[in-house]
Amino acid sequence: MATLVKRNHWVVRVTHWVNVVAIVLMAGSGMRIFNAHPRFARPGERFALNPWEGRPIPDWLTFGGWLAGARHWHFAMMWLLVANGLLYLGFLFFHGEWRDIVPRRGDARDAWQMLRFYLFVRRDHPLQGKHNALQKSAYFAMPLLGILIVLSGLAIWKPVTLAFITRLFVNYKWARFVHFLAMALLLLLALVHVFMVFSVDPYSLRAIVTGWYDRARSPEARNARPFYHLFGPAREAPASREVPPV
Repeated sequence: MATLVKRNHWVVRVTHWVNVVAIVLMAGSGMRIFNAHPRFARPGERFALNPWEGRPIPDWLTFGGWLAGARHWHFAMMWLLVANGLLYLGFLFFHGEWRDIVPRRGDARDAWQMLRFYLFVRRDHPLQGKHNALQKSAYFAMPLLGILIVLSGLAIWKPVTLAFITRLFVNYKWARFVHFLAMALLLLLALVHVFMVFSVDPYSLRAIVTGWYDRARSPEARNARPFYHLFGPAREAPASREVPPV
């Protein structure tokens, strides 16, 4: 049986790599902007949810050189991210690939089984399709965080002109906090995603570059946990199990 399949459409691949560039530059330039006033509260006030109020972010994490330069980069990447996100979401909807990431009944149970497998409680990799339940949760959350980032960003960019958006977050201070927190969560999900790709399914890198994926090397087929090769050879899945299509 042929195991090499076309997994990722070119639209998914292009928008994925554009997102990588846009999010990295937006995060770096955003942290440079934040350092111009490294607090969420007004001068003389405190913001209880930020124990590091007043402490700037290390320069090596920032991008843009100075405030005006960072703002130019931030807004340029903002429009790129919005356009790219609309293209991606439109493709998912019209091409039907939204079915691969939308939550379904039983996902919580399947996610728990994946956690048991990663914690060496369960021996065999749970059955999955294109994405396991944990991946689906992360991929579904990322666009939602992106929408939240855009809305909160508009709220702090034009708090008077777009006051109706700012009011969604109570006020400017809370909009700024939500914007920062949502970006932090998005970066965290991205870091976990990168870690899992390299530690569990490095063969998926081919799929996000060329589109092709070898099902015989999937984590399910190899019974692969994070850095499984450090704990001895991966135990093959039972011969009676068929790898589901992706």
